[in-house]
Amino acid sequence: MSSREQILRAVRENQPASSALPSLDGLSGTMPATLDAYRKVLEGLGGSLFEISDTAEIPVLLSQHYPHLSRVISVADDSREWVNENPHLLEDVDMAIVPGQWGVAENGAIWLTEQDIHIRVLPFICQHLAIILPRQRILATMHEAYEKIGAPQSGFGVFIAGPSKTADIEQSLVLGAHGAKSLVVFIVG
Repeated sequence: MSSREQILRAVRENQPASSALPSLDGLSGTMPATLDAYRKVLEGLGGSLFEISDTAEIPVLLSQHYPHLSRVISVADDSREWVNENPHLLEDVDMAIVPGQWGVAENGAIWLTEQDIHIRVLPFICQHLAIILPRQRILATMHEAYEKIGAPQSGFGVFIAGPSKTADIEQSLVLGAHGAKSLVVFIVG
């Protein structure tokens, strides 16, 4: 028997007894799953939020609040010519509009998946990011979000909370260092 086989056999013979995972019920906290709670955290992170009744309101709001946009990509557009582009060709995207699956009030994060955004780099390479989230998709905590998300359904998923920022270098705050310079969330419904 080789030393490798001896080691593996010793590991197999000395496994701890299996036990049930601990309950996370007591860790959920008291954060309410409300739009007000979500808005407060998101705005504290530097994001902005608009309540809309229909996604048709989005272009008007963007033209009022982001008048300088020249290239806007919306995942909802049927053409999606940009999906087959080299991701490097998306570097000039001023605004990307993507759907979010779940919003989390305790940290202002929104869950995005590759299934919804089609190209992984899109929410990170754009200058500004807009996420559309149904009002009833706001959860109180990350514990609830992980319960809703469950097992991975696509090859990529990410929580995004607020615009990208860092203050690692000389403690100067830099926006857009690793992602979008601004984040706007459109709450529908």
